[in-house]
Amino acid sequence: MKVSLITVCYNRKATMAQSIESVLSQDYDDIEYIVIDGNSSDGTKDIIESYSDKITQHISEPDKGMYDAINKGLQLATGDIVGLMHSDDVFYDSTVVTKIVNAFKNTSSADAVYGNGIYVTNDAKEKIVRNRIGGQYDFEKLKSGWLPLHPTVYMKKAIVEKYGYYNLDFKIASDTEFLLRYLFKHKINIIYLNEYVVKMRMGGLSTNYKRVFQVLSEDYRIYRYHKISALKAVFQKKILAFVQYLK
Repeated sequence: MKVSLITVCYNRKATMAQSIESVLSQDYDDIEYIVIDGNSSDGTKDIIESYSDKITQHISEPDKGMYDAINKGLQLATGDIVGLMHSDDVFYDSTVVTKIVNAFKNTSSADAVYGNGIYVTNDAKEKIVRNRIGGQYDFEKLKSGWLPLHPTVYMKKAIVEKYGYYNLDFKIASDTEFLLRYLFKHKINIIYLNEYVVKMRMGGLSTNYKRVFQVLSEDYRIYRYHKISALKAVFQKKILAFVQYLK
């Protein structure tokens, strides 16, 4: 099975090389690696170019934000399975992609696989800030704000083509709409891999505290859009996150 990994970035000179190296270090052989840069001006493009012989495809051009860039990557992807490696993040270890592929092979009916992740400080110590254990999937949990950690979700390309890309009406929480569309609306078959998949550095788009109210606003709109009790879901989603930080 070919796996398409997509990294999108904009002005990520400080972390870009580590993310690329993380992908290149995977022990799975059949990986298509796609990098979509939003026309960075800080030297990120130079870093990408230095790996051009190891990156399958890369483009650098203005875009409409992170989700537009992800959509470009999905359109270019030719793998059986697609997944994301954000430019602030790294794989937990070199065996992650192999484990994900084996999970698909072991459950042939699976449309998607998700796992665990950790949030770490953005420094050399990489102190764990939040431990995100996915847990077994339960459809009813979606109504209470639970969702799998987005960067741990890998999907068959065919199912993405069937149900569509990221909705650009949402600038910072389109991943929530994407996952709800697939899990709540279309009820795809998703399975849990009880393994750590990704280390996420604090300070990226999804962990930027300055954007917390924008995230809340978009989450509320998204849950209403999918006809889920928005106040309950958003409140319980944030409580769950707070408890994980405390732990």
